[in-house]
Amino acid sequence: MRALAKAAKKAQNASAKSPASDDGDFVLHSLQEAHEKNLKYDASDEELLTFYEQMLLIRRFEEKAGQLYGLGLIGGFCHLYIGQEAVAIGLQSALDNDRDSVITGYRDHGHMLAYGIDPNVIMAELTGRQAGISKGKGGSMHMFSTEHKFYGGHGIVGAQVSLGGGLALAHKYKEDGGLCLAYFGDGAANQGQVYETFNMASLWNLPIVFVVENNQYAMGTSTARSSAETEFHRRGTAFRIPGMDVNGMDVLQVRSAAEIAFKHVREGGGPVLIECNTYRYRGHSMSDPAKYRSREEVQGMRDNRDPIEGLKKVLLEKGKTEEDLKAIDKAIRARVAESADFAETSPEPDASELYTDVLVEEY
Repeated sequence: MRALAKAAKKAQNASAKSPASDDGDFVLHSLQEAHEKNLKYDASDEELLTFYEQMLLIRRFEEKAGQLYGLGLIGGFCHLYIGQEAVAIGLQSALDNDRDSVITGYRDHGHMLAYGIDPNVIMAELTGRQAGISKGKGGSMHMFSTEHKFYGGHGIVGAQVSLGGGLALAHKYKEDGGLCLAYFGDGAANQGQVYETFNMASLWNLPIVFVVENNQYAMGTSTARSSAETEFHRRGTAFRIPGMDVNGMDVLQVRSAAEIAFKHVREGGGPVLIECNTYRYRGHSMSDPAKYRSREEVQGMRDNRDPIEGLKKVLLEKGKTEEDLKAIDKAIRARVAESADFAETSPEPDASELYTDVLVEEY
């Protein structure tokens, strides 16, 4: 019993896997052809600035959402994406928006903003207004945009992975050249339907990229305490799915991984599993005080691994000034404030909306 207690203590102390690799490269598992390629994404100055603006927009938007939740303007659950911005921006910036599809779990606001969708309609959805992207009926966890091939926003842990397999099957059936990007978390990685989907996706050679956003805590339990195998990128091995271990706090490394993975899938190589090691600064949801980790741990991530601050250093080295970046932040704060004002002044859905969008009546 003492040995078991010591092992449990050791696992608890080793709770958070570092989301950064000091050498700047990510690890590839069973994706041998990529070893000979340049793993660095050579972003232009314009792209760097765009990535910075997009990540900052997600950060400021989510901060404002947290404020509105505290004021009672957002009901139900609300899961913020603060700290994980580099994952959505790095991956979705590499998509072909005319043919690729995306599906995710309930921490979905950042993914929608990464598409460039109007913050007004996203904030209106959060506050349950008619002008919201799902007419105010989806709320925080269930946002959709078929126009952008964004299929949710799902509240059931891991269920979106199976649906993502269906989206990938549709791409293959239609021969439209698209792929599905299916996000899930380290907690969802322990759900059975995830592995059923791995098996079918590999068996049928489906065009899908599975993305584990490993933010180190499945709700309130660290990965070391909840998962026998914490190297999530290895979990596709039994299904012959190559894996990639990526620093999810570095938008350029995420984009590099996306380039390699998407190319592999588009060339008919079958599924790829990407583990993006990242970190959420807030609790699992707005109702979570996150007492399972220390303030020092969170602050250490903010000080040393923050994705926005990391890219800010790159921009400063390339000639941008602090004044330039402050002006961008000011403009983004104003844009987010505008979205909050829009949401607060928009009407709630009419009662008749209870009976709409329940069934698909046309095929």
